[in-house]
Amino acid sequence: MQNILNYIKINELISTSGQPSEEEFSKIAQDGFEVVINLALHNASNAIVNEDKIVTDLDMSYFHIPVDFENPKVSDIKLFLNILQSLGANKVWVHCALNYRVTAFMYVYHKYVLNTPFDEIDISMFEQWSPNKKWQELMKVSLEELQKS
Repeated sequence: MQNILNYIKINELISTSGQPSEEEFSKIAQDGFEVVINLALHNASNAIVNEDKIVTDLDMSYFHIPVDFENPKVSDIKLFLNILQSLGANKVWVHCALNYRVTAFMYVYHKYVLNTPFDEIDISMFEQWSPNKKWQELMKVSLEELQKS
């Protein structure tokens, strides 16, 4: 899996990356992943046409939460956190175009769901990507704001 664009293993149940190729989705399925969550827009430069069909044909479930990179919203992250938590012990692969959106969302997941100490969160993607003010604010979202209906 190390060869997949910007791959990061979060734990035994969650891995993240940039956009996998069709062949890489086959490897992901062979490695026992049961669910794919895509945070990229359908028209991202490296998006795969019919990704949902490719993933479901490999007997994995597919969720698409299109997050506008220029305008990420708290509602996007709330939906992501709800879906991820609802999956329980399923093995989940989360991706976007370059693993930037996912890294920001996983930071919040670590902070509020896993209660991971900051120094144990893999933030290596921030060596490649410096989040702008909108992304920084999203990552600073409060637990109270996430719990609002």
